[in-house]
Amino acid sequence: MGTYLYAITAAGHPLRLTGLNGVGDPAAELRTVTTKDLCAVVSDAPPELRAKRRDVAAHQGVQERLLADGAALPMRFGLVGADDAQVAAVLEQDRDSYLQRLSEVDGRREYHLKVERDEDDLLREIMRESAEVRQLNDRTRQNPGAYDDKVALGELISQEVQARQERARADIVARLAPAAVRTADVEPTKRHFLNVSFLVEREKAAAFSEAVHEEAGQRGDTYTFSLHGPLPPYSFV
Repeated sequence: MGTYLYAITAAGHPLRLTGLNGVGDPAAELRTVTTKDLCAVVSDAPPELRAKRRDVAAHQGVQERLLADGAALPMRFGLVGADDAQVAAVLEQDRDSYLQRLSEVDGRREYHLKVERDEDDLLREIMRESAEVRQLNDRTRQNPGAYDDKVALGELISQEVQARQERARADIVARLAPAAVRTADVEPTKRHFLNVSFLVEREKAAAFSEAVHEEAGQRGDTYTFSLHGPLPPYSFV
């Protein structure tokens, strides 16, 4: 059957689990696997687990309750161990690493930021600022059959887009990083050139959100900032 994992806490962490349900249908009963220094909140793993809304909500509900009472390491949805004995063995084996992570996330939550830029605005900027792009563009317009020039133009524009997005990303992260404890890169999406998580102290959450708002205002309407949080610190576990 397997042991489903929700979160890892210190051994002395409050465990206010009354009224919470585990994943599965019927909902699995929550229990703990403990060692001298650590505790894992677990349940039996259902035979067929899918990311249904009910199960995702149950998973996150356990984590939110634990995080409300102190540091907890949230596990990703769907993480299953062979049995309770294996979970206990891993807790003991990686004790120092888990305790260090718990110390790092204590009193902090994750905020996830995605940024995209209007493609037409970026292309206009490239055309305005790159003489080489303008020259190649003029040649292809005057000679539509100039295949090599078209290929060169496409490659040059692609390089310019990537370089400008990387500069913008580095600049945005550098401006926001002082308001956070740590950052964690996530692979950019097709739409978003910036996809980064920030670990932020609870008492500085408002200041961080304001810093993001100010940065978005300075960038203008051609940039779209999407900030999500506070979240369990998945990216820092």
